[in-house]
Amino acid sequence: MTKKVFIITGEYSGDMHAALVVQELKKLIPDIIIEAVGESNLEKEGVKLFRNHSKMGKIGLGLSTIINHYILGIDIINYLKNDFKPDLVLLVDYGAFNLQISKKLKALNIKTHYFIPPQVWASRKHRLKTIKANIDKVYTIFPFEKEFYDQYGIDSEFVGHPIKDELPLCSKRDEFFEKNNLDKNKKLIGVFPGSRTFEIHFLLKIFLGAIKLIEKTRPDIQFVFSHAKSLPDNAFKIEYKTLKNQNRELLAYSDALILASGTVALEAAFYETPMLIAYRGPIFFYLVYLLLRNIKKACLVNIITKADYIDELLMFKANKKNIAKTLLEILDNDKKREFIIEGCKKTKELLNKSNCGFNVANSIKEELLGR
Repeated sequence: MTKKVFIITGEYSGDMHAALVVQELKKLIPDIIIEAVGESNLEKEGVKLFRNHSKMGKIGLGLSTIINHYILGIDIINYLKNDFKPDLVLLVDYGAFNLQISKKLKALNIKTHYFIPPQVWASRKHRLKTIKANIDKVYTIFPFEKEFYDQYGIDSEFVGHPIKDELPLCSKRDEFFEKNNLDKNKKLIGVFPGSRTFEIHFLLKIFLGAIKLIEKTRPDIQFVFSHAKSLPDNAFKIEYKTLKNQNRELLAYSDALILASGTVALEAAFYETPMLIAYRGPIFFYLVYLLLRNIKKACLVNIITKADYIDELLMFKANKKNIAKTLLEILDNDKKREFIIEGCKKTKELLNKSNCGFNVANSIKEELLGR
């Protein structure tokens, strides 16, 4: 009997990660039928989209997002119950929505797996109850996550991080510099002020202030800003060069990086580029974070290696003087640079489980067809 799988993603990154799984799943089960809530990456793999991400709404707790999620959840459940009738549902990232829908999938007795689950090891540990009650198998992307889930008797498998398979080979450094009219005789600092509008609001002014301080004494340094794909074209207007759709090259070829906290730090680690993390947000959300967090580190490199390789300048420590001082230390202190690069290499080693997409697909195949 032909097997059916339904995939639920909520953002572009999840759609991209899910596409890796679909590529491998179709090789393992050629006649499998796959439909999804997704975007262009899944569509390119021949997956029929039930809905695209336009129904998801923006990240946050706005009324429109809540309404969109509620209506979409009803639509999905009705479709799965009455029409598609899948053998398995694969949830990918997008925790707030996917955890809620997992309850309804459980009520329908539909086998449910979760790829890139919510980071309950970092905060909101109470979500473990929902995961244990409703998810049949969890695919973790960090090795310490499996150890965490094992403590609570949740079936999990460390499959490796999708970033390893998704990072493209970059063009040559000289080509990148020429293409963007950069000075090959100056050090390059890549600046990543965030991928969300509120992050730009809180971080851009601070990052610019740090740059102005550095420029007073260091004419040998040039700065280039990353313009995240998720941001509108007019998200920020500054006097410095900004690049869109060249994030990976900027990460690879910078001499050092100023980063907002997030997955970008992991990408930088894979390119072994020295970095610092600086992050500031609304004080209310920071206080809530302090109450809910389970760990005290923010940078994924530090979390994965269980060490302090990367400087974390958070909230009030994220000011122009601290950023400028730390960045110059990274540029001028060879021991510090080597220490950070060592942390990047250790991170890569710990995540170096090949072909994440295959590992997930193979586990799904065993669930559907047996070993």
